[in-house]
Amino acid sequence: RCLLDLTGKAAQEFDIPHVRAGEIPVMTKRLPLFAAALAAIALSCQTAKASDLTELLPSTPIDGVAIGVGIAATVGYFALDHWRWKWENVNGFSSIGAVTATTFGCIAVSPMVGTVVLNRPLTQREAGVLFGSCIIPFVGGWLVNKAYDAHPEWDPAYKPPREKKKKHAKM
Repeated sequence: RCLLDLTGKAAQEFDIPHVRAGEIPVMTKRLPLFAAALAAIALSCQTAKASDLTELLPSTPIDGVAIGVGIAATVGYFALDHWRWKWENVNGFSSIGAVTATTFGCIAVSPMVGTVVLNRPLTQREAGVLFGSCIIPFVGGWLVNKAYDAHPEWDPAYKPPREKKKKHAKM
């Protein structure tokens, strides 16, 4: 006898009640989809670098704050649904409502944590990076940084470079 019978006969022999004889179990319907997704991810990966892993670590304390508060917001989201993967609306929140609540919680808490970690007031750019990281995880802070790099005049502390005055020749 074959233990891996895709037609459901083995399921009847082992008394699995949710699979009838002749019916294909749901798991075997999803297996090709999962294999195709895994292959697509594997083929889209970039080549590996033979360097140290320090590039993956947060480069500034603000990056660490964004990651930490983002993880806390994710934990809060799952806590609202009693740690279930599928949203069941147990607390009167819809799934979108819970995402909105945890996002605004992240936006409210991250500048506080950033100020405590840095032990100084945040700059406008640092606060924008934290807000962006809360709204679009992993990418938002990077986008805000790139926007500030492209437009340094947005920063209130920015002073445009002075042009040297030409001295007139004496006659």
